[in-house]
Order: sequence, then C-alpha cells, then structure tokens
Amino acid sequence: MPRRLLVLGSTGSIGTQALDVVSRSEDLELVGLSAARSWEPLVEQAVRHGVGRIALTDPDAASRASEAWTDGEVLSGADGLVRMVIESGADLVLNAVVGSAGLGPTVTALGEGIDLALANKESLVVGGELVTQLAEATGAQLLPVDSEHAALHHLMHGVPTGTLERMTITASGGPFRGRSAAELAGVTVQEALNHPTWSMGGKITIDSATLMNKGLEVMEAHHLFGIGYDRIDVVVHPQSIVHALVETIDGAQLAHLGLPDMRIAIAYALHHPDLLELPTRRLRLAELGALTFEEVDETAFPCLRLCREAALAGGTAPCVLNAANEVAVHAFLGGALPFTGIPEVIDATLDAMPAEPVRAFESLFEADRGAREIASARVAVHR
Repeated sequence: MPRRLLVLGSTGSIGTQALDVVSRSEDLELVGLSAARSWEPLVEQAVRHGVGRIALTDPDAASRASEAWTDGEVLSGADGLVRMVIESGADLVLNAVVGSAGLGPTVTALGEGIDLALANKESLVVGGELVTQLAEATGAQLLPVDSEHAALHHLMHGVPTGTLERMTITASGGPFRGRSAAELAGVTVQEALNHPTWSMGGKITIDSATLMNKGLEVMEAHHLFGIGYDRIDVVVHPQSIVHALVETIDGAQLAHLGLPDMRIAIAYALHHPDLLELPTRRLRLAELGALTFEEVDETAFPCLRLCREAALAGGTAPCVLNAANEVAVHAFLGGALPFTGIPEVIDATLDAMPAEPVRAFESLFEADRGAREIASARVAVHR
C-alpha cells in the first residue's frame, strides 16, 4: 500500500524536486498540493500528477485557480491549508513552505500525529522545544529534508547511543566567500542571488549569502538531535561535497559525502528508513582532486554569531531573530536595504525585544508580530 503524501510548497525549489522524486517511486501517492500564490504552476502540477485537491494561502490566487480549474477542489487561505492537512488522510506531510509561515502547517501535521518531512527549518527555529515535544506527544516522526540534517540523521544510525562527541555542519560560503565586511557593503541583489553550488528560492539564497542559513541550521540540529550548541560546529567547505560530519568519543569522524543534489535528502526523508534509487551523478573522488575547509569569518558574516546568541538566549529570541531576518531579506530583495543592513536590522530588533519565556505557540505569534514591526521601522531608517 503506497504512503499517502501531501506536499506543501510544491511550486518552490524543494517542492518541484520532491515531485520528481515522487514520479520515480511506486511507494508514494500524492493526495494534495499547496502553494502561496503561484496558482498556475500549482494547477498544472495537480493535473499532471492526478491530484484532486489543492490549497493556496493567497485568497486572490485561490479564487483565480477556482475559476480556471473546475476538475478539482481549491482551498483558500491559512485556514484552507490547515483544513487540507487535517482532511487529507495523509500518512506523511512534506512541509516546504518558506519562512515562519511554515510553523502553522508543522503544528497541524504533528498535532494530528502525521509524520512530517521538514524542509521548513523555521518551524524548529521559531517553535523549538514546543514542536519537538508535540512530535513526541503524538508519536509523529520528524524527518529533516535539509541536505545537512538529512546527512546527520543518516550518519547517526552508525553512532552507538551515548558515544556522540560533536557535529559539524558544512557551508559553501555562498557567493561572497573571502570578502571582507567593507567589500560587502555595495553588493547587488543579483550578485547575492548567484549561489555557487545550489539552485534555491530567493529568500533561502540570500540567507545562504549572509550565512544566516547556517545559523538556522545550527538551531535546527540542536532541536532535532538534542545536542548542545557548544557541540555543533560550522565550517566553510566550498566544494559542497561533505554535507556533515559526526565525531564520536574515540576521536573518529564519520562524514556524509555526495555531489550536490537535493533529491537525495528529499528521497531520504520521504522513504525513510528505505533508500530510493535515483539517477544522480556519482561522486568520483579522483576526478574531484581536493576537498578544502575554512573557518567562518564572523566579522564579515555576523548573522551566524547573531543566531548563536539568540539560540543561547532562548525563549522568544530565535523567533524575533527569524522575523527580523525575513523583513530584512525582503527589504534587501526590494532594494530598500543594503546587504550589510540585514544583520544590522536583526541586531537592532533583538536589542529592542529581549528574550521572554515561551509557554505556548500564541506567545511566538505575538513575538513574531512585534519583531516585524520593529524590523520594518529599522528598515525605514535606512531609506
């Protein structure tokens, strides 16, 4: 019997690659697709994959999809997305929604006891222990889709209980590796979107350029694997061949290697504990020749430091950091903020909103709203 799969964010980079993986598998049955506002490609996906129900969080896009596509059902808004998760009968939900908007579907899926393949790292950054506790309470599996965390998850199967010493997450360094803080002041949006290794959406690509992405991944690893922040390292690895490493108490290190292809991480999460044969290019070390590693320059790329500080502060601080980053990245992409203004806006927002305890998801939504207001005001100062 195929597993029933619901893909949220199916028109984005992760979503489209996930559908490629699904098309190669006889063990998965698509029961629903969603997008924010890209209704035309979403309808095309539904027709191509024989899906009878879609959801669009943008009401105008949902209305246009309903008029154009009469062969299925179109759900609208955040409530429609929640309804689709609850009513889908899915055995597994892939959450590839971008940003903090992914927290709601994560909570809904886990609350229903549905296994979750998580590409939305913000769910764990913002929701933290509340998300992992919810998974434990309902018995739902939480499977990472990030290449680094999928690698760590895979590696941990070879680590006996109680013998893990450290984890290392690798970073490509992004398009500005090696540049000083002064050299980053005038970089353009087009330059920032030109990632040397991965093809991703705009927000994630900018997060990679600032190294915010690595900071978020450190927090995600902490929650996924229950390991202290002082035992999670980040190292720059320009070739993006080694995705992650784990060190055991005897000093040995296990590494997960492969040519960059997100379908590997996606297929790992969707088929766990099995592996799916994929038509990926195979790694030939002799052809590659060399692998290099560098320390992170946190003076030029302060977002990683800001993430660690917010993580250690705990409470609402990671939520505030994430909200401020989303506002700042949006402003940069729109030409309203320089590249170096992104960490400045985040830092100022964190200063204005000291960490407070988190007792329920409602307090996170309140912190998110407050942080967005403060960050938006800081962006306005830059204009």
